[in-house]
Amino acid sequence: MNEIPEHVSKCLELALLLEVSAFPKPGNVHRTADFKGTRYEHFLASAVALAPHFARCAESGMAVHNETLRPDQVEVGKAIKNAVNDVARWQHGGNTVLGSVILLTPMAAAAGITLAEGKFSVERLREHIKSVVESTTSDDAVDLYEAIGTAKPGGLGKTPELDVTKASSIAEIKREKLSLLQVFKISALWDSISSEWVSNYHITFDIGYPFLIKQLKATGDINVATVNTFLKILSEVSDTLIARKAGKQKAKEISVQAKKVLEKGSLSTRKGTESLLAFDKQLRTSSHKLNPGTTADITSAVLAVAILNGYRP
Repeated sequence: MNEIPEHVSKCLELALLLEVSAFPKPGNVHRTADFKGTRYEHFLASAVALAPHFARCAESGMAVHNETLRPDQVEVGKAIKNAVNDVARWQHGGNTVLGSVILLTPMAAAAGITLAEGKFSVERLREHIKSVVESTTSDDAVDLYEAIGTAKPGGLGKTPELDVTKASSIAEIKREKLSLLQVFKISALWDSISSEWVSNYHITFDIGYPFLIKQLKATGDINVATVNTFLKILSEVSDTLIARKAGKQKAKEISVQAKKVLEKGSLSTRKGTESLLAFDKQLRTSSHKLNPGTTADITSAVLAVAILNGYRP
């Protein structure tokens, strides 16, 4: 049983490393492209910093299975906050993986529950993720807001309800006793990370994961499979980070372009590769308004599911 936390930790750390290393992942930092102030190395350091946190979440999941901890005592929000604080201590590139942390923290706990049952399955993992996120509390929501304050992600903008930039939002969460899942039901309208929690990781499990597995079987190349999975997700779900920075219409246009790149074969053909490189160049503006960062976060969750289910590069 003691091997489970280390196993989960390695799986999720590897997922983050493979995601950021995939290239040329359009509009994002990868092994051959940096942003000003945020480099590939910052993402590597972030993945290393997160490993112990994933292990602790898996331990909490095991305790839930053993009935020595209630699901609402997993403290997902605190785990996210502690993880964000550690990421900030280990690198100086600003916000690198907040979205991934929000997605992978409940997954780590759910993986701990699943593996403690004695046999891993993707179906059981998804069921346990649902249980973990449905058990969150208002304390979890407050901790998440404080984590966002530490990470200072770009493109937050102003929101009509429970704006994370307003101190009054935390007071309202406490007053109304809103759980983190309830808060995400509000923000799911404009944020795909929140929507994943609310939909039981619909994009991750129903779009990204099946496509990744098909790509791995077809190409045998994790880099090609990851880039193409990123494009698949982007083609079907407009990136909400782009939508907040550049508008919904622009985000939709970029999704259409991602689909065209895939249809040309992406990295599997010469024309597809040329189209992908041109797409990448187009998205690399100095302001990073066209950075599909949310898509990258969800891609890391897809990779995590695959690795937990036995994939090895």
